[in-house]
Amino acid sequence: MTTSHVDTTPGNEEAPPTPEYRNPGTGFLISLGFASVLLMGSLLSVGILTMPLQATAIDADNSTTIISVASMSAGVAALLCFPIVGRLSDRTTGPLGRRRPYLLAGAAFLLLGALLVLIATSTAILSAGWTLMTIGQIASYTALGSSVPDQFSPEKRGPASALFGVAGVAGAVVGLWIASLFEPQTTLMIMVPAVLGAIALVVFAFVLKDDRLKKEGRPDFDVTSLPSTFWVNPVKHTNYALAFASRFAVFCAIAAVNAYMAVYLIMGLHIDPLEVGGKVFLANLLSGGLSFLLANIAGKVSDKVNRRKPFVWASALLFTVGLVLIARATSFNDFLLALIVMGIGQGIYLAVDFALITQVLPSKEDAAKDLGIMNLAASLPNILVPAVAPALLAIGATADNPQNFTVFFLAASVAGAVGAVLIAPIRGVR
Repeated sequence: MTTSHVDTTPGNEEAPPTPEYRNPGTGFLISLGFASVLLMGSLLSVGILTMPLQATAIDADNSTTIISVASMSAGVAALLCFPIVGRLSDRTTGPLGRRRPYLLAGAAFLLLGALLVLIATSTAILSAGWTLMTIGQIASYTALGSSVPDQFSPEKRGPASALFGVAGVAGAVVGLWIASLFEPQTTLMIMVPAVLGAIALVVFAFVLKDDRLKKEGRPDFDVTSLPSTFWVNPVKHTNYALAFASRFAVFCAIAAVNAYMAVYLIMGLHIDPLEVGGKVFLANLLSGGLSFLLANIAGKVSDKVNRRKPFVWASALLFTVGLVLIARATSFNDFLLALIVMGIGQGIYLAVDFALITQVLPSKEDAAKDLGIMNLAASLPNILVPAVAPALLAIGATADNPQNFTVFFLAASVAGAVGAVLIAPIRGVR
């Protein structure tokens, strides 16, 4: 943290200035990577595999509706919590620092939510469990993401942004692999990834050098400032608004794949439900492995050439092509090929997109809050996609094809293409 950049550190507006950003080394990056990947692994192993299985066990004929209700419940929680947690973190003055309390709280909520998902016998309990897991992810994710601009100077954020950005796809692979080791023992499939995620968060909480904010240095806040917790003026901060819109569109496409992959394999490609766990893991292993590899390469190259936009633009277009291929798939092998293309595009996008976002944040004093609002671009699709999915799936449906996944994934591909286009007008970031 340089004295000239001290305000760019979220929540560290009045922390004692140090000569420069810490720019921590390999140990920090490893801990950040493990915490991010295992957090998302614990969440996505449930969202992609075990929650659909639990929904099917509750009511097989209405499993897609149950998934939609649970996803929308968690999405509403994300809508409220992401900005609020970010703003609270920016202003937390306790002895544990600004970020550490949210890492520890996130671990606790993650475990409690996983337990409720495990014992769910109704839509309400399943929704409550998934919502609590999501709140735990929000608290932890806010702290993990804020640590990147906290610790690294702008020109050195590529590798850390890559690790954090690709945590979702890498986490899906890791979480599904861990869950598959215990199949069909549902208790272990749900709880082991959650426990590992919680442990990784606690470890990172103690690795993180988290500056304590003094009470006299905390920014003023009153009731009149409350609406700004959920708002950034898109006219005044056009670059931020464009980045938000692009991220929202791309994550609509991602949500379509993640939420309905297992159901698509069962209903669209007629895969035996007993084989779905292995198929989902294989698909995510290939796409996630490529994503993780290319994300780290893209993050370093993006830093070296000092460019963000070309990487984000091209990768979003690749992601769109992958979705078109999914829409046209007639076999599991077709589906795998599509996931590979998506993995290439998604890995590069998620690595470089987060670095770009940290460079268009509008407020130095409220960086974590603004990151929280930006994270809504990734969480709002979890509300909207399940809400519109039944209507899209019903278009052209027949008795032989009651769920039209072709239309559904083609619509997702359009969203991905829109996300790519919206990157182009952003100014101030090359």
